Amino acid sequence: MTSTGADATATEEFLGHRELLFSVVYNMLGSVADTEDALQEVWLGWSARRDRPAAGPVENTRAYLVRMAVNQALARRADLSRRRETYVGPWLPEPLITVEDAAAAAAAAERAESLSMAVLVVLETLSPLERAVFVLHEVFGFGHPEIAGMLGRTPAAVRQLAARARRHVHARRPRRRTAPDVHARVTERFAEAALGGDLRALLEVLAPDVTLWTDGGGKGPATSLRPVHGRDRVAALFMSVAATLPDCGLDLRYRRVAGDPCALVFSGDSPLAVVVVDLAPDGERISGIYSVTNPDKLAGIRW
Repeated sequence: MTSTGADATATEEFLGHRELLFSVVYNMLGSVADTEDALQEVWLGWSARRDRPAAGPVENTRAYLVRMAVNQALARRADLSRRRETYVGPWLPEPLITVEDAAAAAAAAERAESLSMAVLVVLETLSPLERAVFVLHEVFGFGHPEIAGMLGRTPAAVRQLAARARRHVHARRPRRRTAPDVHARVTERFAEAALGGDLRALLEVLAPDVTLWTDGGGKGPATSLRPVHGRDRVAALFMSVAATLPDCGLDLRYRRVAGDPCALVFSGDSPLAVVVVDLAPDGERISGIYSVTNPDKLAGIRW
């Protein structure tokens, strides 16, 4: 095969798995920007390997590329942890807005495997290896022996990591499934009540033990630098915010963040906030609100 042919093959193989790699790394890091940087390193390593004739053939390209991506993500976790030590206020995952264009959506289908905002927040409390194992096994269905080969661990060690991670996640986020249309309807009721200053409607949609997290990163508007707990406190906070909003100029749009319905608040063409709600077991009231207002995390969102 000519050099040009080898380059084309390497590119096609990488692009054929890129959406899977993106989703794996994003679920491990919770940062779109860091995920893109990690994938650039994977591409450079993959293309360099294909330029070395002595490297030998790769029997399973998918598994090989996933292993490279996982190792890149693990290498970046320490840096992310250091950055978060000085982060102002709560840190939330960078919103991954689901594309609306049909052709682009089809090309990015595997990104739908990205976990919900609530689960990604829980994953932040796992060790890097526990998170890697959870994502690879629970989300993407890789077997323990295959994961062991990717991480350089024994299958027995991977099974232990998987069990610890699963117990930890399920204790903090029990398995439950809400119909997408119900989740979307509750999201819209909340957003309209919160922005409209409708206290009665807001109290009706909030669970008594609701918690609000606002991630402004010290750069965007943040309702609180600490999580706010309890229906009355959360409602009062949103009422105070609604009272300061201009009478015009704000637009509300509904999209999806990974697997969740979300509300997007725009001022002109500029995004001000992405808000995702997590529902209580009854499926009709909100137990968690995640509001991202850090402009660095909203830079890729377009009208």
